Amino acid sequence: MILTLLITTFFTVFLAEMGDKTQLTTITLSSSTNKPLAVFIGSSTALILATLLGALAGGSISNLIPAFILKLLAGIVFLYIGSTLIAKTRNDNINEI
Repeated sequence: MILTLLITTFFTVFLAEMGDKTQLTTITLSSSTNKPLAVFIGSSTALILATLLGALAGGSISNLIPAFILKLLAGIVFLYIGSTLIAKTRNDNINEI
């Protein structure tokens, strides 16, 4: 059971991070400094710490708020962000015409 969760989490996060601003920033820093190992260590450490904070916060919050409410809130936030980005893009395209 734990192995399934590990594999699912790995692939979910791996696919979500592909082409993400973190990866693009890492590519930019690595190409501009010509020190790929230092950039790898720095970006890996930052990602590990950010993920640790998220996992700890998620574990703590889930003890206080039911999972259903957390999923509902996350869905509402993602819908809000998505609709705001769509509206902004639409407005930008209208202003260009």
